[in-house]
Amino acid sequence: MSEVPHDERRWEFVLAAAVRIRDELGGHGRVLSQVLIDLPAVPGPIAPDLVVIAPGAAHNARGRYTAADVQAVLELARPGQAEAGRAYAYSGVPLYVVVDPVAAACTVHTAPSPEGVYREAERVPYGNDLFLPLGERTLVLETDGFPREKPTPGTV
Repeated sequence: MSEVPHDERRWEFVLAAAVRIRDELGGHGRVLSQVLIDLPAVPGPIAPDLVVIAPGAAHNARGRYTAADVQAVLELARPGQAEAGRAYAYSGVPLYVVVDPVAAACTVHTAPSPEGVYREAERVPYGNDLFLPLGERTLVLETDGFPREKPTPGTV
């Protein structure tokens, strides 16, 4: 398998997962990609790969959503991921999922703290369902179709 650019892998993930999440939401919220979110932990907006927006959320005066509108963020693993995770936790985003094509696993982070860490994390290998708690409901996502990638020699 040749190395596939991150953007191509990201779009494979976004297109597959967004449809599943939208269907699971059944009209109770929205799933968006690359939408600008204002987080108190960063100076400018951030644009996650996928974000689940709470039902009834509206844009702020700058035309963006805020951390209070976000129920979940799902992102494809990349360099600098830890910084984004800290920003989400510090801002109180309740659910942060990192999808790792090289490890063929997802890490579901919950229980954000004001110190910028998630107190709980569960690793879910591909082939197992992801159970994503969103308020009073739980979304179930199959991981079989998530992108996979062989590790780059010398990096593992």
